Amino acid sequence: MEGDKYRGHLAGEAEINTEWRHGAPPSYELVNELFEQEKTKDWPKGSLEEIVQNAIKTWEMEVSHKTRLEDFKSINPDKFTFSVNGRKPFSAKETLEIGSYNVLLGSSLPDDMLAYKSSDETFESSHDVFRSAFPRGLAWEVMAVYSGPPVITFKFRHWGHMEGSFKGHAPTGQVVEMFGVAIVKVDDKLRAEDIEIFYDPGELLSGLIKGPKVAATETTASTSVSTHTGLSCPVLRH
Repeated sequence: MEGDKYRGHLAGEAEINTEWRHGAPPSYELVNELFEQEKTKDWPKGSLEEIVQNAIKTWEMEVSHKTRLEDFKSINPDKFTFSVNGRKPFSAKETLEIGSYNVLLGSSLPDDMLAYKSSDETFESSHDVFRSAFPRGLAWEVMAVYSGPPVITFKFRHWGHMEGSFKGHAPTGQVVEMFGVAIVKVDDKLRAEDIEIFYDPGELLSGLIKGPKVAATETTASTSVSTHTGLSCPVLRH
């Protein structure tokens, strides 16, 4: 398999023994097309902004598609932590077990106020939910970089087209997007040791529950089609 122009550690001799979640490296063709068509920034090749953008895409690919921490090359697994909005940090092992969606969307709100309850979801079910809602994936771009290594601070944009159902809500076809800020500490090999993300989950979830509720059979059919198309995971798929 050829490599991906935005993600490293996806192909080549170094990945011969990598264990992939779905048996083979993922394809990012659809979300790359979305990214190229709708990105708002065009960073020069080799710029800090482009390096950061591709590094985060690579990390997301690894946490979504590699099943063993020893195959990760974008982070230092022994030191890595991942936290969102000041909540408790998750280790590399914990993040791999529950999935990045469930870390990103964890909440202390009462259950009746949640559009997405991460404690009820597994790694697999969380990816199915968002793969169904965003068949082309969620694209991701760096908007600005405020500081360079070893502590990298940047603003990002995350977006996609809701062309599938979400938790019983009909697709709207509209763009759903969110913005956030991240602080990433890296080691001397530029491997991430700590990622902190700050954003408003409501920006994402409010766009996903705009559509009317649909019958359970329709929702099931939509999820089934998305799950069996062979597409890789969306946020994400960035």
